[in-house]
Amino acid sequence: MQFRQQALAKLQSAEELDLPVRFARPQGWLVLSVTVAVMAAASVWAVTGTVASTVGAPAVLTHAQGSYVLQSPVAGQVTAVLAKEGERLAADAPVLKVRTAQGGTSVVRTVAAGRVTALAATIGAIISTGADVAAVEKVAHAGDPLYATVYVPAESASTIPADAAVDLTVQSVPTQQYGVLRGRVKAVGRSVQTRQQITSYLGDSQLGEQFTKKGRPVAVLVSLDRSSRTRSGLTWSSTDGPPYPLTSMTLATGSIRLADQRPVDWLLP
Repeated sequence: MQFRQQALAKLQSAEELDLPVRFARPQGWLVLSVTVAVMAAASVWAVTGTVASTVGAPAVLTHAQGSYVLQSPVAGQVTAVLAKEGERLAADAPVLKVRTAQGGTSVVRTVAAGRVTALAATIGAIISTGADVAAVEKVAHAGDPLYATVYVPAESASTIPADAAVDLTVQSVPTQQYGVLRGRVKAVGRSVQTRQQITSYLGDSQLGEQFTKKGRPVAVLVSLDRSSRTRSGLTWSSTDGPPYPLTSMTLATGSIRLADQRPVDWLLP
């Protein structure tokens, strides 16, 4: 009964019209202003802003002309190895001597000028016709520049723009100390690469198998940025880079920046 009497008394009393009405506290206005500003900025960014994305893929440092696998034209026993790994040879230079079953001696020679990156034959070994005996990188001069070949999944190759920026994490270089290697896309392959094609280009069957484990990739040739201030002669994300030059057939991982996309494209159906 006491609460009922208080309610009736309040209804009978005159309204307090002379008191100001408070719609919101100052803190509420501040929160509302910040919310509106954030929503406005997000709307502008959604229409005019862009989102950068990258694609990562395995890579290898090479010279632009690639390599080739030297095969023996005859069967027999290797009697002499005339070349050394790392040696640069002219075209038609002798690499091996092979004694055939008929008792004669045949010389296995290079097909094109280049640097011997691997020798698969040793003295006394028995080889068959067509056996792989050496890998030769097609480099005519010691100062020929290095490139990087990145083997990108086929579904991502079409989105790579010309001259796209590339960061290369080199396996033989500590990333935390020297950073990543900088480069630019020079050319994007027009077709997918088979294991045999990669093996022929790199002169290494293991890399051909490794780069095609997840399907046939597209080869992207990357021109490495040059610098006269570093020991390697290349540009790194750090100031100096590693205190030694890089060699071909060094493995790396490439991160290629794709064409910028508008975020509004993700929101609209």
